[in-house]
Amino acid sequence: MSKPLTGRVAVITGASSGIGEATAEHLAGLGASVAVLARRADRLSDLVALIEKDGGTALAIAADVTDVAAVREAAGQVAAAFGAADLLFNNAGVMLPAPIDELATDQWQQQIDLNITGLMNVIGAFVPQLVQAGRERGVADLINTSSIGAQNPYPNFAVYCATKAYVTQLSKQMRADLGPKNVRVAAIEPGFTTTELQSHVTNAGISDWLEGAKTQLEWLTPGDIAATVGFIASLPRRVNMQQITVMPTGQAN
Repeated sequence: MSKPLTGRVAVITGASSGIGEATAEHLAGLGASVAVLARRADRLSDLVALIEKDGGTALAIAADVTDVAAVREAAGQVAAAFGAADLLFNNAGVMLPAPIDELATDQWQQQIDLNITGLMNVIGAFVPQLVQAGRERGVADLINTSSIGAQNPYPNFAVYCATKAYVTQLSKQMRADLGPKNVRVAAIEPGFTTTELQSHVTNAGISDWLEGAKTQLEWLTPGDIAATVGFIASLPRRVNMQQITVMPTGQAN
């Protein structure tokens, strides 16, 4: 089987479940050495064992991306184990929808802390490695998980969608800085995808709406997004797939 990512070093955040977990397995299958980051150490250990059982190479790092010191330490661990990372999948995030007039300010802050501040912590820790890899190896990839919510309004999802609009716009802007340094930047905007995000929703009405949506159309799987990440990273060096919106066939917007 072709392994187009052989020799590359991939870092995946939010890797203990869902899209992050599937992407770690997929990139390892494509030949990359993968460092998996998340808070749940037990889940990461199981993931590393699975990857190694399949012949891959993986490193588990238990870290909270909202803790800037922990993320910087993680970057040092990756460099010590594998060398400079040349593929970062910045995927950790949370979705806590609620009507804006409920003033669920704690949940607003939680989404901002993880989806924006955590994202920036990871970028700050790993961009120097990506730039080094781009200089030495000719290509590196920074891929951020955004959402279709970055483009379209959804009732009750204002804060979540706003954080994802930040991710998409940031990704566009970073291309201007990093593209000349051989670092490709991409944002993936998934539509409805079956992950743990839905289980975090605390509003009963919105939770019921999400469950109902699963009966109306076939949602994407984490593996669908993992395949998209692998596709982006496997493209020729000259090609930067800037932004990809991945939708279930039956989802209109």
